[in-house]
This record gives sequence, structure tokens and C-alpha cells, in this order.
Amino acid sequence: MTQLALVIDLNVCVGCHACVTSCKEWNTSGAAGSLADFNPYDADPNGTFFNRVQTFEVGEFPNTQTVHFPKSCLHCEDPPCVPVCPTGASYKRPQDGIVLVDYDKCIGCKYCSWACPYGVRELDEQQQVMTKCTLCVDRINDQALPERDRKPACVLACPTNARLFGDVHDADSEVSQAIRERGGYQLMPEWATNPANHYLPRRRAEVSAQPDQLVRADNPLKKDGQLPKPAPGEPSLDDVTSW
Repeated sequence: MTQLALVIDLNVCVGCHACVTSCKEWNTSGAAGSLADFNPYDADPNGTFFNRVQTFEVGEFPNTQTVHFPKSCLHCEDPPCVPVCPTGASYKRPQDGIVLVDYDKCIGCKYCSWACPYGVRELDEQQQVMTKCTLCVDRINDQALPERDRKPACVLACPTNARLFGDVHDADSEVSQAIRERGGYQLMPEWATNPANHYLPRRRAEVSAQPDQLVRADNPLKKDGQLPKPAPGEPSLDDVTSW
């Protein structure tokens, strides 16, 4: 059986949020939209997103690293969100393994979000239905688009090619080769949901820091009040620069 999924390379993800914004743009205007936005330009914006990027630090100072961790529905092969749905709104497509929500059947009870161990389902406050990543199902099956564009919006938008898309059950596919050759892993396998999405691990780079590099030193010229100045008769910076 075909199982479409994403493979995300944490080693090259730079946390630019291009995947987040492109996902929001496409799905707001696509079959899954519109996605709610509340106070988008205020101090406390809120809304519905299918994809989010979590950023955190690991390690201890001075040997720390910043990790950008994109997370969306993992399209589990044994999705716990499906059997708990009382109306059958959550379902898994047999032809490609994508997990979807039928908005016409969804009553917004949030059972699926409680059952999901990954926290990737959100209630759209305007539509009062549960929402999640669809792998841009309306895009990848659109025969009117060139074949190269039949990929999720987040994959096409990623500037570092950190996101791959394909059939993880096809041993010769790009995603299967990446998982096999670069140590791809599933998120929280102990839950036995068998997530289709995989992550490629960060490759650790050793960075050494000397003690004198950990202390910030002021500009000695500034400290002594000896900042360089133009000689009398020479043009100043304001004279030669157009601001």
C-alpha cells in the first residue's frame, strides 16, 4: 500500500518558517480553508496552523545548539485519532495513507486531539471543526498542475530542501533512501502509532570555545575616549555618505 509522507532534515532546517507561511497561504485558499486568524498584527496573535516550527536550545553553555523542529500531522499508519472519532470524521485514505478530516461530519468534540500523542490537531475557532495537515491533498492530486508542482506547499517553499515528500513504502523512493542512508527515525515510536513522517537527525559539529572568547571586551579606543576622528580640514563621514 502506498504511504505518502514527509521526511524532514533537522540538520539543514534553519527555522525560517517558510513552510509555515506557505502552508497557511495555500490551505487558506484551498480545499481545507479558510484557516482562522485572530489579531494577526497585534501583540498576541492567534489562529489555526497545520504546520508549526518549534525552536529550542540543547546542551549547556558554552556548548549549546539551537534546534528548529517543524511539526505537523505525522499521518500515522495506525492513527489513534481515527477510532476515537464518534462521527467517523477522521479517517485514513486507503489509496495513499493520508489522514484527513471530513468537515461535514466533524462536530468539534476534540476527541481526536486528546488521542493524538503529538499535539498536531487544532480546533478552528471560526469553523468549529478539527483541522490538521492534509499533505496538500488538493494540490498533489491536481492534474492541472505540472508534475514538479504536485507536492505539498511546504516542500516547494523550503529554501534549504529540508523537506522531502514521497512514498515511504517504496524502497526506491527519495524519502525511503534518505531514511535508510541517513538514519531517519520516527517521532515517539513508543506510542506504537507508526508515524509515516520521519526525521533525519542533526549531525553534530564540534565547536570549541576558549575562555577568553566567552568574555566580551569593549573597544579599547572607545574606552579611552580615542575614537578615530578626521583631521581638521578633512571631510567627515556625514560629508561623504548619503544616508
